[in-house]
Amino acid sequence: MSSGWNIGEKQRTVNSREYEYAVLVGVIKRDQTEEQLTEYLDELEFLALTAGAKTVKRFVQKREHPNKTTLIGKGKVEEIAEYIASHEDISMVLFDDDLSAMQTNNLEEKFAVKIIDRSSLILDIFARRAQTAQAKTQVELAQLQYLLPRLRGLWTHLERQRGGIGMRGPGEKEIETDRRIVRDKISKLKDRLDKIDRQSQTRRKNRGAQIRVGLVGYTNAGKSTLMNLLSKSDVFAEDKLFATLDTTTRKVVLDRMPFLLSDTVGFIRKLPHHLVESFKSTLDEVKESDLLLHVVDLSHPQYQDHVDTVNRTLKNLGATDIETIMVYNKLDSYRERYFDALIPAEDKEQIMGELNQKLGEAHDGETILISAKAGDNITELRSLLKAKVSELYMKRYPYMTKQW
Repeated sequence: MSSGWNIGEKQRTVNSREYEYAVLVGVIKRDQTEEQLTEYLDELEFLALTAGAKTVKRFVQKREHPNKTTLIGKGKVEEIAEYIASHEDISMVLFDDDLSAMQTNNLEEKFAVKIIDRSSLILDIFARRAQTAQAKTQVELAQLQYLLPRLRGLWTHLERQRGGIGMRGPGEKEIETDRRIVRDKISKLKDRLDKIDRQSQTRRKNRGAQIRVGLVGYTNAGKSTLMNLLSKSDVFAEDKLFATLDTTTRKVVLDRMPFLLSDTVGFIRKLPHHLVESFKSTLDEVKESDLLLHVVDLSHPQYQDHVDTVNRTLKNLGATDIETIMVYNKLDSYRERYFDALIPAEDKEQIMGELNQKLGEAHDGETILISAKAGDNITELRSLLKAKVSELYMKRYPYMTKQW
């Protein structure tokens, strides 16, 4: 059965790259500001670009309560429909909020193009990025769990499906058959995932008495780049969201002192619940870490919001009691964004000093500002990491220190 996340229809090729045209729709709720929604839509546009879609227009509406049938108001629906009708290249409308099956069906009738919400877009990206059997199984499970309550929308072409007198027909039978098929597939995927999880747990146990350091952070914060720098490996890194899905573990040696460094999937706001549940086995690597490096994109205007999102996810995973070093990355991009060439060098040093103090006061543990790409303060990070890992060895495996 098709999962409904095929974003590859009606594509265009420009400079040897295939993509689709899309419009974005966002709703400013009572507890939000226009600035917050703009940042959310920026992220949605980046998600769309990662999936292969180019944004041509944004539509925004303020609403205290979402419309039950279309999420947005009737007037905004007509405005978007007119715009789509006058731009034939547009093949989809992306909503920043999750849609119900009824809302999706109604909007598809109005717009005559694909309607995709934020969760289904993220699931599509995960499906494209998944490489290993574990990641593919996790993504497929999340897709089916997301699809199950929305199956009714796939059968709108059947006239008699609403039930009641004169309305009982083959439509209901088709839907129930599909639901049974999906539930059976979900059950099989869960069994397969349990088997893979047991194999992963066995591999982790066989790593011996070594300190484990986990890289966590918002997606596209630079975790994989930092992983490559510290471990001198070649983990895939790209300036796109969710470049890494599978947990990658490498052995790192600092002055003859070995430890294990693991790179995990990045977090994001509004991450689909089913996806978090499916990837909990992958994120067990985080829970079993002795030390966490929380990598933050310092150059992003909403970096504190990213920090809060990661912290909430760590709390849900039960990993808040693990010692954490805050690693504020992309220092070079921060300087490019905020430092004018006319600012004197001493003023720049003062600004960076005040920023460093501010970030340090916001976190109980160690804090460091680096640029994994430019190499700024990497020597200091290695020294800090070595001191922390050595301290952990002394506490947990004191006999290991005799080998160095």
